[in-house]
Amino acid sequence: MKAVRAMALGRGTRISLVALVLLLCAGCGWGGGSSRPTWIDGGSTQFPSTQYLVGVGQADSRPQATEQAYAAVSRIFKAEITAQAKDWESYLVVESRGQTNTQRKLILDNVTRVTTDKVLENVQILDTWFDQKARQYYALAGMNRAQAESAMLERLADLDRSIQTEVTEAHQAQDKLAHVRNLKRAAKNLVLREAYNTDLRTIRSNGQGHPAAYRVAELTAELEQYLAANLGVAVDVSGEQAEPLERALIEGLAQEGFSVVGHGPGSASAELLITGTVRMWPIEVPDPQFRYVRWCTDAVIEEMSTHRVIGAVSKGGKEGHVTEREAAAKAVRVMQQEFSSDLAHAVAAHIYGERELSVSSSAPSGCPKEAGQPPLSR
Repeated sequence: MKAVRAMALGRGTRISLVALVLLLCAGCGWGGGSSRPTWIDGGSTQFPSTQYLVGVGQADSRPQATEQAYAAVSRIFKAEITAQAKDWESYLVVESRGQTNTQRKLILDNVTRVTTDKVLENVQILDTWFDQKARQYYALAGMNRAQAESAMLERLADLDRSIQTEVTEAHQAQDKLAHVRNLKRAAKNLVLREAYNTDLRTIRSNGQGHPAAYRVAELTAELEQYLAANLGVAVDVSGEQAEPLERALIEGLAQEGFSVVGHGPGSASAELLITGTVRMWPIEVPDPQFRYVRWCTDAVIEEMSTHRVIGAVSKGGKEGHVTEREAAAKAVRVMQQEFSSDLAHAVAAHIYGERELSVSSSAPSGCPKEAGQPPLSR
């Protein structure tokens, strides 16, 4: 019995020793060797710059050092894409007319994020080191240039096929919406393709990219010209404060790239007709300091040729100020912004095939049927 127990203890001891050795080896990569790796200071014979694109991370913990190493590689690509942004300005103008520089930057950031995320799929931790004296962790993240280049070329080839198909289908389409939607998709894919091509130039040690068959400026110019010539919009707004609201709507449509070619259903050259109603009236609110005005707007969008209603948009709200006149002026400003912006975006999204307009079985219900009846709640 003692012999069996001794054997069992011996076997358990060996297993524990093996586990300890494995545990120690698992941390060998973060060992604090006496020699500081050359890659920490920007050079390495093991990972030469001709074959690897690398980034170094340094932190008080292993996870942070690893994260910073990945971030260092990511910054290389983001910097290059930002430098190329001027080449895409024509697309950004079409995509975000009337928006602020911050909003345009968000569009560029989205393109950057999509491409950088794909690039980082090829990045891995190549080496690590722990400085025992300074208690600092170091990580080297990087990608093999040849492998990343091969993956990027495949991605560019896929986008080139999509862009060519979309441009061809746009030029062959008899339907005007199909023409516009294919051109818009081609322009979007081309911007994405240019971002990937910028990444390819970064990956390649010679800095050379892979030219596209089309240019962003050419496709966006073609799209603008087609919209102006073939998809005119007529606008007809009635009711209180109709004139400033109609003016704001026309400006909003222009910012989205559309031409307003007439007023009301008599505009023969228009493809779409937007008919809107606006109302505004004072309301009683238990507030001794402020006076309040409620407002509502309804709009119906229809195809002129078929008289088919393709969408409806309703908005409503209330505004307050120290006097009823000032409350009304504030309500007009809010209506101009919300009504024109939302409606213009909705029309653009429908025409570009990005989102269908909502169509109810009855007329919009933002405004009351009768003068004394409050609008339906939203």
